[in-house]
Amino acid sequence: MNEHGKSDRPVVPTKSLNNAGQPTVAEGMEGRGLAKGNPSQQNTERTQSRGKNVHSELERVRQAAECDKTIRFTSLMHHIYNLDTLRGAYFDLKRSAAPGVDGETWRHYGQALEENLQDLSGRLKRGGYRAKPVRRTYIPKGDGRQRPLGVTALEDKLVQRATVEVLNQIDETDFLGFSYGFRAGRSQHQCLDALYTGLLTMKVNWVLDADLRGFFDSIDHGWLVKFIEHRIADKRVVRLCQKWLNAGVMEEGKWRCSEDGTPQGGSASPLMANIFLHYVFDLWIHHWRRTRAQGDVIVVRWADDFVVGFQHRSEAEQCLAELKERFLKFKLELHPEKTRLLEFGRYAINNRKGRGQGKPETFDFLGLTHICGVKRSNGMYTVIRHTVKKRLRGKLKDVKAELRNRMHDPVPEVGAWLRSVVGGHIRYYGVPTNGAALHAFRFQVGRLWHWTLVRRSQKTSVTWERMRRLIDQWLPPAHICHPYPLRRMGVIT
Repeated sequence: MNEHGKSDRPVVPTKSLNNAGQPTVAEGMEGRGLAKGNPSQQNTERTQSRGKNVHSELERVRQAAECDKTIRFTSLMHHIYNLDTLRGAYFDLKRSAAPGVDGETWRHYGQALEENLQDLSGRLKRGGYRAKPVRRTYIPKGDGRQRPLGVTALEDKLVQRATVEVLNQIDETDFLGFSYGFRAGRSQHQCLDALYTGLLTMKVNWVLDADLRGFFDSIDHGWLVKFIEHRIADKRVVRLCQKWLNAGVMEEGKWRCSEDGTPQGGSASPLMANIFLHYVFDLWIHHWRRTRAQGDVIVVRWADDFVVGFQHRSEAEQCLAELKERFLKFKLELHPEKTRLLEFGRYAINNRKGRGQGKPETFDFLGLTHICGVKRSNGMYTVIRHTVKKRLRGKLKDVKAELRNRMHDPVPEVGAWLRSVVGGHIRYYGVPTNGAALHAFRFQVGRLWHWTLVRRSQKTSVTWERMRRLIDQWLPPAHICHPYPLRRMGVIT
């Protein structure tokens, strides 16, 4: 879409778009069901009774969106203010989440749930719903800076989740196969598997590791609304999205208008980000590699972090230059420090060695450092993946700080907490070739725990023999819990 309101979307044949929406061998993975909460036993009947009508109506919306990629939906609001949809959205919310500016909690709102939902549904129906400002908080980043986070009011979360459930039926039929971030049925490991498979099976010699500077705070509201209106002609739904965009931010008791960016902390922000990048980046790069590239090109995107692999360096440099112009048109900017073009692939080791340039550079993606390597068994090219060292050090630093706070807690309580920490770390980073980093993390956690136990009393000492028993009792053993991506994708595809 250009400045005159006309479509800037690349002209791609309908058949191609349909195929692009399905994952290929190098880009797609198996799907899982929509993530649900854990409703208590008393809500079983509510879940069962809700399912049939709501699901069938939304399924018809999805089918219509799939059949006609150009259709614009004019009547969607009644799906959002439907009591069953709102009720289901409420039970899907995180129950222990911090309250927003209204101070409302999940449990307090649920004490008069039906009355509250009836009131909310009525306000949505007659246009009386007003979005509340997002409460701004900050968390420290690894580089010493502060990352802004938004805490959304409970009713805004509820309405956003209901709206996302409806809009997903349409947008999921349009999104392309190499887009993975914040999408139902897609995980970070599916994204990592797709990247690994592309690097091994396609002719990739150059990798563009890109990141957008302050993406979620830089999304232009005008362009975003135009992109939403590509498929949504229901003005009430569009106005609902605009209410969240214009609600502003509450920081230290002062309200501030937010002219750019999406309201982080709610369900709507990830979907809006995906819609924005779908039209700004996904369709553009998909069209570019089909019409401009002579060699192989692979693309994998998770939110605003994406990796593009090229067969030819000239095409990589050309794409990077055009991509910078493309993003500037929509008021976005590639991060100069986090965006790199590097030689990477099956020939990178020998080519750089022949030029006397040393080992190929590495790049980080979704917490893992990707390295050009060779197999010990046959010396063939492979991609080695290790935990990003900065992530590893940051996690150990957090564990050390929390152990200090729990210094005088009973050993079983601390052990149970450390079991969840180490277990979660292993479940995410337990990929092939990363065994050494897993063992190092488990050992360092045990060492920090020993350090804490020794310092909580001046009279007793904890020997390493006893510490080993505690570690074996409470900390899960380090092990590889994910198969090789080629093996997993071979089963799936």
